[in-house]
Amino acid sequence: MADGLHVEIHGNVGMVIMDRPPHNFLNFRQIHDIADALGEMEKDMSIRCAVLAAEGRSFCAGADFAGDGVGGGDKEVVGGDATLALYQGSGRLFDVTLPIVGAIQGPAVGGGLGLAMVPDIRITCPDARFSANFAALGIHQGFGMSVTLPELLGPSRAAQVLYSARRYKGEEAVLIGLADECVPSSQVRERALEIASDIAANAPLALRAIKSTLRLGLGDRVREITQREARIQAELSASADAKEGIASVGERRSGNFTGH
Repeated sequence: MADGLHVEIHGNVGMVIMDRPPHNFLNFRQIHDIADALGEMEKDMSIRCAVLAAEGRSFCAGADFAGDGVGGGDKEVVGGDATLALYQGSGRLFDVTLPIVGAIQGPAVGGGLGLAMVPDIRITCPDARFSANFAALGIHQGFGMSVTLPELLGPSRAAQVLYSARRYKGEEAVLIGLADECVPSSQVRERALEIASDIAANAPLALRAIKSTLRLGLGDRVREITQREARIQAELSASADAKEGIASVGERRSGNFTGH
């Protein structure tokens, strides 16, 4: 298995575990490694449901725009070709026909929230934080959240999440629909596996067919919308407001935005 990812099999459930602690920042390779792992499970009729989980303090704190870079080695600002490649790769995750349960044990922020939209069902805990923090950074949302958030929450609630850039605690996330259950942090993965095992008691062909119908065309819609998301991210990342937003978030203060 690729670095930063490992797989466990629990009966008829496959578990894909991100292992780049403490924050599991995403890059191009990580997205495709997750998609490859889920794709291999999808081919195996003995695997009837998957769990997407993570080691470390965060489920996923967003895209890796420093470090290894979003493009697998190329450092770049938000919204360039490498960003688009990462976002387009995320479309593969929404093509998976295997039911997926998410074990969201910590913060899912920015692109990490986009990744948390991949599972069909999300289990979380009071320690988790869900945040589409793009407006606070002075940029546009990515990872297909222009499609997936309204699909999950409805247009008005999705707009509130995106416009406010609020951090929703685990209990709040359940109340507004970002997650489905909130359990103690020590029980997140166990509860996700329990739900996945209940699902996996059913017929694999039927489960894949139901999932395919429920998410018909979603992967294509994500790939289409990410073209726009990345383009506008690139435009806004060059603005003075984006520079101020990144600085203010890093300094944990309100941004002093000017519209430039």
